[in-house]
Amino acid sequence: MEKTGQPTINDVARVAGVSKKTVSRVINRSPLLNEDTRRRVEEVIGDLGYIPNPQARALALGRNFLIGLVHDNPNAQTVMNVQQGMLEAVYDTEFEMVVRPLNRGSATMLQDLRHFLERQRLFGVLLMPPISENDAIAQICTDIGCRYVRMGSAELDTDDHMVASNDRDAVREATKYLIAEGHRRIGLIAGPHGFRSARERRLGFEDALRDAGIALPRSMIADGNYQFDSGLVAADRLLDLVPRPTAIFSCNDEMAAGVIHAACQRGLSVPRDLSVIGFDDTPIAAHMWPPLTTVRWPIATMARSAALKLIAGVTEQTSDDQVREPSLFRSTLIRRGSVAGPAAD
Repeated sequence: MEKTGQPTINDVARVAGVSKKTVSRVINRSPLLNEDTRRRVEEVIGDLGYIPNPQARALALGRNFLIGLVHDNPNAQTVMNVQQGMLEAVYDTEFEMVVRPLNRGSATMLQDLRHFLERQRLFGVLLMPPISENDAIAQICTDIGCRYVRMGSAELDTDDHMVASNDRDAVREATKYLIAEGHRRIGLIAGPHGFRSARERRLGFEDALRDAGIALPRSMIADGNYQFDSGLVAADRLLDLVPRPTAIFSCNDEMAAGVIHAACQRGLSVPRDLSVIGFDDTPIAAHMWPPLTTVRWPIATMARSAALKLIAGVTEQTSDDQVREPSLFRSTLIRRGSVAGPAAD
C-alpha cells in the first residue's frame, strides 16, 4: 500500500467544501462562523487526522508563536501573578509563553536582551517593571520588529505599548484613610531605588500628608527592597523612634508582613498599637493575622490585557477589530483588620 503524506489545511478545505480561511477560523475558534459550518469542518479535521502546524505559520511570518516575559523583579509572587494573566490570555491559542530574567545592573543587559529576542524570534514581549521603564529596551524591540508592551505604575508609552496602574492616586487614598482614622505619626517603608513604582507610591504618600498639613520628617521614611526581610529591618528602625509611628504604610505586602512580624516581636498589637497598610493584595495579605489592609494592584488583569495586545490580529478571536484592551487600570483600597484609630498617648 502506498504511503501518503500528512493531510494539509488544503485537504481539509477541499473535503469540507469551504475555503482555507474558513478552516483557519475553525482552528482558531473564531466566533464569526455559524455552528453548521464549524461542525462540518471539525468532523473533516477529525476524519482526516489533520493536525495544525504552527511551525509552518511561524516560518511564513518569520516569527515563532512565542510571547516572552522579561523581568528583573525581586518579588516572586508578582512575577507569578503576571505569568497567570499572560497564560489566561494565550489559553486555547497557538501561542506559548517563555520567561527570561534579566539583570538590569549588568553592563551587557541590552546586548543580552537583543540576542535573546533575535535568537528566539519572539512574536512579542511583555516588559515588567523596572525593566519596562528603560526606553532603550523598547527601542530594541522596535528595531528588530518584536511587538512589546510595557507594564508600569505610570504611563510609559502609547496605548498599544502600555498597561499602567494609578499607584500614586491609590496610595494617596490609602494614606488619607489612615489620616481619617486619626493618625498623624505615619511612617513609610519605601520601595527600592530605581523602581518607578516605588517613586509613584512615595509621591502618593507625600501628597496625602501634605494635603493634610502633616509634616514628614526624613526619620519617618525607611528604605526597603520589596522583600520580607527588608520590611522587618525597616520596621525596627521606625519603631525605635521616640515617639514611634502609630501607623506604617508599606509599599508592598511582603514588607508589610515584615512590619507586623517586627511589631509582634516587640509585644505591640496590630492594629491596637500600630496600624499597617500594604500594597499588592497578594494572597499573603488575607492569610496573615490580622488580615492586612492593602491596595489591590490588578497585576494579573494588567498582564492578561498586555498579552492580548501582543497577539491582537493574529488569531481570529483576537482580531484588531474585536480587541480594544484597556491601558489604564485602577488600584483600589481593600480594608481588612490591620487598621484602627491610634491608641491614646
